[in-house]
Amino acid sequence: MKAPFYKIALLLGGVAVMTACQDDKNEPAPNEPAGEYKHIRLLVSDGTSNKITQVSPVDGVVNTFDAQFPNATLYTTASGRFAAMLYGTQNYVQYFDSGLEYHGDHVDIKGTPKLAAITSDRPKPTHFKSRGSESIIFNDGDGTLSVGQEADFHTSGAKMKVINAGLLPHHGAMAKFDNGTYAVTVANASSTLAGPHGVKVIDATGKEIHGTKLAVSRLHGNATDGTNAVFGVEGGALVVTQTGEQRLIPNPDGFGTIRLGTILEAPAARKFVGFVATKGAYFIDITGNKIIPILESTDIMQCKVDRAGKNLLVLLSNGTLKTYDLTNGSLKKEGSVIGATASSDTYKPVLEATEKYAYIAVPSLGEVHQVDLRDFSKIVKHKVSTQPTRLVILGHETNESH
Repeated sequence: MKAPFYKIALLLGGVAVMTACQDDKNEPAPNEPAGEYKHIRLLVSDGTSNKITQVSPVDGVVNTFDAQFPNATLYTTASGRFAAMLYGTQNYVQYFDSGLEYHGDHVDIKGTPKLAAITSDRPKPTHFKSRGSESIIFNDGDGTLSVGQEADFHTSGAKMKVINAGLLPHHGAMAKFDNGTYAVTVANASSTLAGPHGVKVIDATGKEIHGTKLAVSRLHGNATDGTNAVFGVEGGALVVTQTGEQRLIPNPDGFGTIRLGTILEAPAARKFVGFVATKGAYFIDITGNKIIPILESTDIMQCKVDRAGKNLLVLLSNGTLKTYDLTNGSLKKEGSVIGATASSDTYKPVLEATEKYAYIAVPSLGEVHQVDLRDFSKIVKHKVSTQPTRLVILGHETNESH
């Protein structure tokens, strides 16, 4: 009797270990505190007030600041320290400084959170990108780029530098390559198709280095890994390299001419992701030259890559959150986290995420919901403003200080 019992005990023990390993796959490292990293901050803008709100998730501390206008469109700079605040209809850009400066293995706190000094007043600032210490904005109103270096952000009276590449005014986009050049969209006034119509590569003075090589239409959305820039276009994805090569990756069979209007880069997974609400979320495989489904759905409200670029988070209009492992596209977890959102709502919930938490700004409630990605039932609600419409994450996923 003892031998069979011993074998059963070993078997059960092995199953327990395997189960524990499966359950712990989303757990932090053994010595890592369960809560959010102490150097993570949220920044929220409001649809009706010029107040912007900073939240420290680790302790729930909330602070407000006076921005220039209401409803700023927010973007995080590549350094993680600053947030760009774009006001397209007011032709204005300003920056917010979290004071969290990363030094590779720790974070230094530089003063207190505050607005930076640098601004831009070019017409219709719309598309934002950042690489290294540089921030770049495409100004739809005159087809120029505004460029700023973080070393100048607190210089009194500083204005972002303007690059004029002779572009026509259009709803454009750009990408910064690691060799210092820029890929910029081009509008062709003689085309009968909806623009933009192509991409050319310029230097920091606006001089053309590589001209347009493929005529496209309805170009919108882009991301870069520093060597390749990927743009969503009608019928597929346009890939432009820093050496000027261009090629089109066609949409999958049956996809039609629908455009992937949002392109995301997942740096840790070394992947590009394309998203369009009428179809779903897809890998854009620039090596295999194909577009591969991750989630095909017409119910997606938000689609975001987490801060490290390891996971894809998808929020459906019925309030379901899905997380996907970007190494292979597998579904990791799903569950209901907020109430359903009506398609008629002017402002819909906005999603961002770290490796530990999803953050959802809910305009109708004036709150940001902090969802534990290990247990979707654990939700902390931060009251931020009357109508939070934009949300970004600042800072760094570390607890180490100098």
